[in-house]
Amino acid sequence: MSAIKSDSTSAPVLVLNQNYQPLNICDIRRAVKLVGKGKAESVGETGNYVHTVDDIFDKPDVIRLVYMVRRPLQRRKMSRDEVFTRDNNSCQYCGANPRDMTIDHVNPRCKGGEFTWTNVVSACKACNHRKAGRTPQEAGMRLRNKPFEPRPNPYSFLKFESLKKTWLPFVPWLAPEANPSSGSFETAAVAGD
Repeated sequence: MSAIKSDSTSAPVLVLNQNYQPLNICDIRRAVKLVGKGKAESVGETGNYVHTVDDIFDKPDVIRLVYMVRRPLQRRKMSRDEVFTRDNNSCQYCGANPRDMTIDHVNPRCKGGEFTWTNVVSACKACNHRKAGRTPQEAGMRLRNKPFEPRPNPYSFLKFESLKKTWLPFVPWLAPEANPSSGSFETAAVAGD
């Protein structure tokens, strides 16, 4: 079974564990292979078909693995974007929300501060320059929130903007009613409608 790689086979498919817990997002090509080998079953279909050399398959929208995959929780990777997300894209000294955020070391690197979750915060350029190579106490500044390491999120691969409406029964906590702060579902860019 060999399928031709095209836009029609690169559409996203939600992969569920045996217990219907979301595991991953793959493309239609991978989903058809898993279903064809008997490793998964199609739970939601699009009503369209994938044509291969030998066969015709329903294009799955959601698949469920027939075996349980145990996945350990992984710590969040430390990156600028993750720090900005943790701090709600706001300066942790003045509360501003500028577009050009910087990373500030609470205990400066010149004084032995490291790039760890509990030592970095997002800051606007003005506050970062004002604090310079000093601690907040030395600079006479106060942190709005104490820096912390975010809890692991096994569903970080699910972004509201890329959700399909057909996936909502499997991720009800991301439905607009369950998440009023995310805005209207109708106005968000929903893929695959």
